[in-house]
Amino acid sequence: MQILSWIDWTVLLVTLLVIVAYGTWQTRGSKNVSDYLRGGNTSKWWTIGLSVMATQASAITFLSTPGQAFHDGMGFVQFYFGLPIAMIVICMVFIPLYYRLKVYTAYEFLENRFDLKTRTLAAILFLIQRGLAAGITIFAPAIILSVVLGWDLLTLNIIIGLLVIIYTVSGGTRAVNVTQKHQMVVIFIGMLVAFFIIVNKLPQDISFTKALEIAGASGKMEVLDFSFNLNNRYTVWSGIIGGTFLMLSYFGTDQSQVQRYLSGKSVKEMQLGLIFNGLLKVPMQFFILLVGVMVFVFYQFNESPVNFNPTATQMVLNSEYAEDFKTLQAEQEQIFNDKQKIIASFVNDENPNASNYIAMANEANEELRNEAILLIDKAAEQQEIKIESNDKDYVFIHFILNNLPRGLIGLLLAVILSAAMSSTASELNALGSTTAIDLYKRNTSEKTEEHMVTASKWFTFAWGIMAIGVACVADLAENLIQLVNIIGSIFYGNVLGIFLLAFFFKFAKGHAVFVSALITQGIVIGLFFMNEYEVINLPFLWLNFVGCIIVIALACLLQTLVKK
Repeated sequence: MQILSWIDWTVLLVTLLVIVAYGTWQTRGSKNVSDYLRGGNTSKWWTIGLSVMATQASAITFLSTPGQAFHDGMGFVQFYFGLPIAMIVICMVFIPLYYRLKVYTAYEFLENRFDLKTRTLAAILFLIQRGLAAGITIFAPAIILSVVLGWDLLTLNIIIGLLVIIYTVSGGTRAVNVTQKHQMVVIFIGMLVAFFIIVNKLPQDISFTKALEIAGASGKMEVLDFSFNLNNRYTVWSGIIGGTFLMLSYFGTDQSQVQRYLSGKSVKEMQLGLIFNGLLKVPMQFFILLVGVMVFVFYQFNESPVNFNPTATQMVLNSEYAEDFKTLQAEQEQIFNDKQKIIASFVNDENPNASNYIAMANEANEELRNEAILLIDKAAEQQEIKIESNDKDYVFIHFILNNLPRGLIGLLLAVILSAAMSSTASELNALGSTTAIDLYKRNTSEKTEEHMVTASKWFTFAWGIMAIGVACVADLAENLIQLVNIIGSIFYGNVLGIFLLAFFFKFAKGHAVFVSALITQGIVIGLFFMNEYEVINLPFLWLNFVGCIIVIALACLLQTLVKK
């Protein structure tokens, strides 16, 4: 794995420092709460759209998603099928109401509709799940970069966290929006460059069409799954039903997103920003997955490691399982050599069964990778250390460091860190504003504008420190992009149900909704753990739908019983 050159370091550091300095300078001196928490309501639709996208597209997206496609193909894009539907509903229902009430947070509305305790509960549920997610959005790039750069993980967590804290605390919502526009530009350029380089590095006789055919023969281009099998985590139905409820809750009730479009100049600007996001987000995710599929095709013609995590590989080679691991490496090399002949016959249409042989060779290779994971886990257990044996999050970064020219490596690393900073900034901004408005201001005596701005900055700073702390103690996971969505799914359905009760069930009152929300949260957490321990079969996406339905049904039942 090549060491970063001075050109890479220059590109990386200049990109990050310019973004931080620009965001801090452009938004200095917010004097009132409206400026600090709603950006003075000056944002145009394209700023809102890019900011909303940047908030969702964390570093995890650009690290984990290509690795997800490398291993499992394009099916993950179904996760986003509910997003356009959710955008339309939010534009028609949520935005006009929020704008008319001139709220700073989504949860203010719940007190107007129900009572203080329901507002406080929804705010606390948001703070718990988003506080954990903020730590993971720092931890995700830090753990990868610590491996590839050889830096201490704790140091990287602190550096990423502090860079974000500087401009988020200084400029508030407008600083986040201003910097996210430029971060998304860097991200789009970086991913496009990476895609064209991957395609260019394929053999001359392999066109893009042939590359897609090779990926298809290996089962990587299966985008749509219409089955009702709950064992399949990502299907059209889980995406449209579970995904719609997840996206409704995320974009309609999660303050990290609500705060992005509350900064808009008008209802029209807010709506256009979300529609822009709805139209662009699914193609963007499709493209990122396609990058991962092209990386897979690249490694059909270039040898890949048995495990993409270099630290895990080094650890097992220094253990008593070293010979077993070397045997797997030798078997993989043999499969790779055999596969070259099969692919050649497939490309030249010499063998009608070549696609079947390619699929069989890749299945054999995948079995070797799974055996390697087992060996790494055994070695780690023996040495009593924690190490990520599942290498999905390392696939793309391995390709970047080993195959991109100097300068572009720095740009792609800047993409990863920019994404981490943009997503974390939105989260800290939302955590600070929710704590200040929904908990601090609501439960204390009347404060001056200047006092609330100062308090918001201190709360944002405190959440930044807490996020760094979560990142420092975070555990490893099968796939980081799934971990963030799992955390959200545990809470989102319940919170969305509370808001839908507020919008559409006029007879429901605060006490019935509050009690129902408490019970529902306990049920959803129980269902999650029952699924984890295989007592039931309920993929996490369905928790959004189930949680929403349970809280609505319970609240309606309790309210009816109270009336009787």
